[in-house]
Amino acid sequence: MTYEGRDIPALRVGVHPTNSEKPSSPRKTIIVAGGSHAREWISTSSINYVAYSFITAYGRDKTITKLLEKFDWIFIPTLNPDGYVYTWETDRLWRKNRQQTALRFCKGVDLDRSYGFEWDSDSTKSNPCSESFAGEHPFEGVEAQRFANWVRNETKNNNAEFVGFLDFHSYSQQVLYPYSYSCTSAPPSLENLEELAIGLAKAIRVTNGEIYGVTSACEGSVAIPRAKDCQPRQEKSKDEKKLWPRMETGGGSALDWFYHELRVSYAYQIKLRDTGSYGFLLPSKNIVPTGKEAFSAVQYFGQFLLGNKGIEKSEPGVNEAAELSKPEVVKKEEKEEWALVEKEQVEDIDANRSADFELRRRRRR
Repeated sequence: MTYEGRDIPALRVGVHPTNSEKPSSPRKTIIVAGGSHAREWISTSSINYVAYSFITAYGRDKTITKLLEKFDWIFIPTLNPDGYVYTWETDRLWRKNRQQTALRFCKGVDLDRSYGFEWDSDSTKSNPCSESFAGEHPFEGVEAQRFANWVRNETKNNNAEFVGFLDFHSYSQQVLYPYSYSCTSAPPSLENLEELAIGLAKAIRVTNGEIYGVTSACEGSVAIPRAKDCQPRQEKSKDEKKLWPRMETGGGSALDWFYHELRVSYAYQIKLRDTGSYGFLLPSKNIVPTGKEAFSAVQYFGQFLLGNKGIEKSEPGVNEAAELSKPEVVKKEEKEEWALVEKEQVEDIDANRSADFELRRRRRR
C-alpha cells in the first residue's frame, strides 16, 4: 500500500504448466513498471496498452503465446498512485510521492532516488522541497520500500526468478541501461546491455519511425553541451572523456538496484515520447502510437531473452493477431480496396512507360 493507503495496482500474466507431479523450477519473471514519477502519464497508459495487447493476443499470436508460456509478466502501471491522483486533482506537474517530510509544507520523496544501492541524497538532503529529494535515508520512499520488499519476497518464497526489468518514464525518447549513479563505473555485462538496448531502439523505430537514443542512464541525465564546449574528436586525448554536469542526481535508482542488488541481468529505463515539444503534457493523440512503440519494445525484449536476437526473425506480432479478429466482410472489403490501389499503380506505371517510349521514338526522328 501507498503512504496514503492506496493499493499499488499490478497484473501478473503468464501460463503455468499443469503437471503438478514434476517439481517446477523457479518461474522466470519480467517486471514492466511505470509511473514512479506522477506526472509521467504516458508511462502509465503505455503499460496498460502493453498489458491489454498481451492478454488479447494470447492464443492468436504465436510470439505472444510463447512469451506468456515461458515467462511471468508483472505489469505495474503506476508505482506512485498517490502522486498520480494528485496530478489529476491538484498539480498536473507533480513528480514525487505524497508522504510527509521534515518540512510540513514540502511533501514528497522522489521514488526513483529512494532505492538502497548507491543511495546519495547529499545534493537534496537539506531541501525536501527539491523535486529530486531522495529522503533522509535509503528506502524512505514508502512505495519504493514496499515494492522492493515484495520483489524480495517473490524471490525467496514464491519461486520467482526475475530476469528482466523495464522501467518506463518520460520524456526524451531514450533507452537507458545501468549505471545511473555514476558515469565512471561500467556494469560488468556492458556489451550485453548495449546489444539489447540497441535492439529495443530499433524495434521502436520500425514501429512508427520514432528515433530513440541509446546510452547509459548516467549519460542520459546530463545537461546538453554548449557548442563552444564541443571539441573535434582528434583534439581529445584517448583517455579523456568529457563528463557534462548532471541535471539531477542518479543514485538510488530502481534501475541500478534491480541490476546490482537483485542481479537482474537485463534492466532498462525507457523514456518515452516526446523530445521536448510537449514534454510531460503530451497530447492524447500520442497515447496509442506510444503504446504501440512500448509494445514493440517489450515484445522484442522477451524474444531476446528467448534467444531470438534479430527483428528480422520475429514471428507475426500483435497487429496480425488483431487482423484475425476482423469480420470476413471487412477483410474482403480491405482486400478489394488494396486490389484497386494496386491496379491503379500498375496503370500509372504502364502510362508512364508508354509516355517514355513515345518520347524516345520522337527524339529518334
